[in-house]
Amino acid sequence: MDDQPRLILVEDDATFARTLQRSFERRGYRVWTAASAEEMDALLDEAKPGFAVVDLKLGAASGLPCVQRLNAYDPAMLIVVLTGFASIATAVEAIKLGACHYLAKPSNTDDIEAAFSRAGGDAAVPVTTRTTSIKTLEWETINQALADNDFNISETARRLGMHRRTLARKLLKQPIK
Repeated sequence: MDDQPRLILVEDDATFARTLQRSFERRGYRVWTAASAEEMDALLDEAKPGFAVVDLKLGAASGLPCVQRLNAYDPAMLIVVLTGFASIATAVEAIKLGACHYLAKPSNTDDIEAAFSRAGGDAAVPVTTRTTSIKTLEWETINQALADNDFNISETARRLGMHRRTLARKLLKQPIK
C-alpha cells in the first residue's frame, strides 16, 4: 500500500468537488469523490481514507449521517464538514458525530488542511462576547429546525409555524450548501 494520504470527498456540487479533488491531488493525496451517502458507502472499503471532507447539504439530504458513518468506519479519521451557512446547531452536531472541524464555504484546500492539523483543538482560544442579532437568531433557529427535520422544507415550515413559501424565500436569501 502506498504512503499517500487518502481522502474521501463527499460533495454534490460536481464543479467544486473536481476543483478540491485536483487541489488535494497536487498536494499528494489520493482522492475519491462521492456525491451522496450511498456513493460514499460504496467507496469506503476501496479508499480506506484517513481524511474526509463532507458537505453539510447533499442535495435534499443532510451530510451529518455521512459524518456519523465515517466516524463509525474509522474513529481516527479526520473529518471536516463544509457548509454554505454555518450555524451553531449544525456545528455542534457535526462535532458530536465525529467531525474534527466545521468550516464555512467558501473554503479552499489550505483552510481544510489547516483544519486537519488543528484536529486536537486549542484551549487557549480567547472567549469573547458577541452580540447576536435577531436575524442571526432566526437563521440559527431555521437551520436547527431544518437539521432536525432532515432538511425537509415542508415539515420544517410546519414546525416553525410559517408558510412553506415564506421559508423557501428566507432560504433563497441565505442558501444552505
